Amino acid sequence: MKNFAPRLRLMSLMPELFQQFTFIQTLKVSSFRLFYRWLVFCLVVGLVSCANDEPSQLNLPTLKIGANVTKIKNIKPTENEKTTVYIQGKVEKIAPFIKQKAYLIADATGKIWVVTSQSSFKVGQDVVVKGKVKYKSIPLAGQEYGDIYLKE
Repeated sequence: MKNFAPRLRLMSLMPELFQQFTFIQTLKVSSFRLFYRWLVFCLVVGLVSCANDEPSQLNLPTLKIGANVTKIKNIKPTENEKTTVYIQGKVEKIAPFIKQKAYLIADATGKIWVVTSQSSFKVGQDVVVKGKVKYKSIPLAGQEYGDIYLKE
């Protein structure tokens, strides 16, 4: 005959084990619910606290990184090659050189070429560039066709 005592003991413990398992599952579910409710509450409070009566002022074409951003129309050629300016605009064209690239940057006031060793800019990308103001004179048939550009 087989000994049924261990099986009977296990069967008598089953309701107690089942109750503990059910309690643990209920605890897990309630913990997740509490976590998600807390997360939703924090998101709603964060969004409401950022809201104001005016529409958002963040607009990339008019975004001011700092007071040092110069409008392209205000850049003038100077004899001093140490003049450094910051410009902000959109990349319109790319001209590759041997070890550098030139990017045509445009803002609402004008366009200027920027010569740099960076190669990560893409056409259509909004950028902020720091560079020294340079002027290249190109006299042709008694007329001046030179232009200013920035050297990063």
